[in-house]
Amino acid sequence: MAENSNIILTGREGATGTIEIVPEVLEVILGIAAVNVDGVYQMRGTLASSINALFGRVNRGKGVDLTVDGDRLSADVYVYLNYGVSVPKVALAMQETLREQLLYMTDLELAEVNVHVVGVVPEKTEKIDTADLFEDTEDDE
Repeated sequence: MAENSNIILTGREGATGTIEIVPEVLEVILGIAAVNVDGVYQMRGTLASSINALFGRVNRGKGVDLTVDGDRLSADVYVYLNYGVSVPKVALAMQETLREQLLYMTDLELAEVNVHVVGVVPEKTEKIDTADLFEDTEDDE
């Protein structure tokens, strides 16, 4: 990766050198924070991340696209939500959580967080026990 694409933290009190952060690190931070929001089922992945998951490798940054434009950071987050949750409430909670986590961990502020709901995952229903379907309720003699 080219060195000029790194984010350099400047103006830090007591810093004797430079602090550089690779954008992929920020995507991982945002991905972990997004999955921990109530109502989020999982992040959207790509074919490559799905194949890596089969081999046991977890891509924590999947479903997050970070755009760096000078000092402006914006994130696009692609998620699957649980069935029955309020989409606006979960999206607002995600925006707030992602901004807070990035500010807390890196002292960087997100200009915008765009939440893209890719799908809704239905809740799992219990299997019907077929033995209970044909029980005798009366004794015929």
